[in-house]
Amino acid sequence: MSSIPYPPQGPGGPPPDKLAFTVPSGRRRVTPVRVGREVRRDRPLPQLIRKARLDDEGQQCVQVRLSAKDAANPAARALLDTEAGTALQLQHLLGDTEFAALFPRIVGHELDAAEPFLLYDPPRGTPVARIHVMSATDQDVLTRDLMLALCLLEGQGLVPRDISPNSVRWDGAKAQLWGLESVTRSGRPRRPWGRTPFCPPEQRRGEGLADPRDAVWSAAQVLYQLVTGRPGPADRTPPDLAEHRRLDRTLRDAFAPRAADRPTPAEVLDLVKPGAARRVRLAVPPDETRPHHEAFDEALRLKREAPAGRSDGAARGDGEVLCPYCLETIQLDLTKLFVTDSRMQYKPLDLAGITNPVRRTDIMRGAVQKCTADPDFPEHFIPVPYLTYGRPLTVAMVGQSSTGKSHLLTQMIAAITDGGLEPYGLKWQSVNPEQHARFVRERVQPLRNGKVLDHTAALGLDDFARFVESLLITDARGQVRPVAFFDLGGEDLVRTDAALRFLLGVDALVFVVDPALALPLPQLDHARERWGVEVNRDGDLAFGTVLDRLPKNGPYVDVPAAMVLGKADLLRFQPPVDRWLTRPPAGSLDPALMREESRDVHGLLRRHAGQAWLRPFDAIRRCTLHIASATGGQEDQGRYPAGAGPRRVLEPLVALLAMHGLIQVPGGAEALAVGEAPALEAVPWDDAGGYEATSAGFERSEGPEEPEGSEGGEHR
Repeated sequence: MSSIPYPPQGPGGPPPDKLAFTVPSGRRRVTPVRVGREVRRDRPLPQLIRKARLDDEGQQCVQVRLSAKDAANPAARALLDTEAGTALQLQHLLGDTEFAALFPRIVGHELDAAEPFLLYDPPRGTPVARIHVMSATDQDVLTRDLMLALCLLEGQGLVPRDISPNSVRWDGAKAQLWGLESVTRSGRPRRPWGRTPFCPPEQRRGEGLADPRDAVWSAAQVLYQLVTGRPGPADRTPPDLAEHRRLDRTLRDAFAPRAADRPTPAEVLDLVKPGAARRVRLAVPPDETRPHHEAFDEALRLKREAPAGRSDGAARGDGEVLCPYCLETIQLDLTKLFVTDSRMQYKPLDLAGITNPVRRTDIMRGAVQKCTADPDFPEHFIPVPYLTYGRPLTVAMVGQSSTGKSHLLTQMIAAITDGGLEPYGLKWQSVNPEQHARFVRERVQPLRNGKVLDHTAALGLDDFARFVESLLITDARGQVRPVAFFDLGGEDLVRTDAALRFLLGVDALVFVVDPALALPLPQLDHARERWGVEVNRDGDLAFGTVLDRLPKNGPYVDVPAAMVLGKADLLRFQPPVDRWLTRPPAGSLDPALMREESRDVHGLLRRHAGQAWLRPFDAIRRCTLHIASATGGQEDQGRYPAGAGPRRVLEPLVALLAMHGLIQVPGGAEALAVGEAPALEAVPWDDAGGYEATSAGFERSEGPEEPEGSEGGEHR
């Protein structure tokens, strides 16, 4: 970068372009920009880099960006997201402290564009790959700074996988660590990344889980090469380490082949500068989430103490089910069957001449039955399979218009048809093949191709709520249950007439929270301006209307529910959204992990949105909270530039299916939502034995890995 001049300021050269981006505070900035010659930042990776000058202030910076071709690759976008998220997190954490200079300082970002980019302050110093001789004193300072950086990253649960002579810079007084696109989260599965010998053995082989001590190996190898002028062994302690007393004293164990046998960054730091690790811990702001987590735990305790509500139940009567429209009981009647003709008009189905059982079954699967249980209710038809597998399960999406309900539901169905429920022991089949094919053709395929879906059409005055898709779900025991999904327009969800009567028979609810409406965070101001909305401190009107229509059993509503913080890509760098949105899909349902996510979402909403936005959680006894993004990014002129990449869209439905017993979970469906009582809570004090409280004290790999969410991977 030092050989590339900054573009001139003033009238010389071509006129500047306009550049719009988001600054770290979340505000938008639009400025003229002049850019220099562009180079590949790192040959195997897709990012391009060039110097730039922001003409409104004459500010010099560097731009890291993706070409439109590379940006069409989700893995490349994931790398840039990881880099931006890490830089922003560290900048927010460190502010103007003495430790902030250890990392690149981000000036702004624009990540949902066709050619996404980051802007940084100019890098400090020179990559240590260009340094041939370093004094012993400078070695100590470099060791200290590297371990300070690793301690700070470890404190945030982050592990850098590309500490190498190219990513570590030195200006003669202080180090600066780049390569933030390589960062992964501690405890995530290791993926091959890096060049030998700076990539630790387990990381090179992709074994086990990422550990902060992986980076200690890498830092030790950088220091060894600086001292000796040659790379060290790729899998063991250098044989001549004892000849270099400073390295031997501080880093001998850092070359252990196994992470478990290496010291932590803090342990190495305290060898170099005693007490420095404690200073790092004190420099980090205190955790502000504790009181909100305590409030969540207290809310669960009260729910556990409340009497259990109605059971999931079975079919009503002999083959009877509840019609999801008129709410009257109905059973299969072969004299009331219809099929659609070529003009999509219903015509009666006569089964008398169909004796082949295979053909008969196939025809009936595509048939519907006219429901006449309520003669005063508008004409309506029910798919035959809906009537032949016991009690159906109805799921309603709840939220104002433009909250993203339709996109979320579409991606839920798409994830199911892609086999997303198989890890949980569930299989699926369409209730009505023609209806399902139409849903895929009109909604799933356009959205996957990057098209923004139209808003849900409002109901007419004499119309009624209809499910938009229905599936047959088979659980691990072979039991089959129809699952029907309702998606009403937001304006219909605030009506109080008979159009919403179906809510009285609904079995599960998905409340979708729009962060632009709920959270007064500055990074959402640009989205609010684009959409013409404002923060609503009184909560979602649709939530209140729906909750007021549902019957209570004691202090709580007993219809299982999931609250979803949707459009979470808008907050992908905001804790705790950043941690959950990048989490890879689970292979099984972990109740403790689900409660942890619920606690984090509850804390975020309670702290920034206020209690009104938590009304579904407060009113419904079994209610989980989730983070999801149906598209993975924001639309631009009616399309998603990189296509719609869903994240964590299936988890809310998995929770609801578990609460209805279709997925077996440790502790049971009840404990999934409200938790299991701790021992002292479960046992009355008089029977607890009279105990008293005491105070006991990353050679670069030739190809990319698939990204874990927005985590970096090797680029192909």
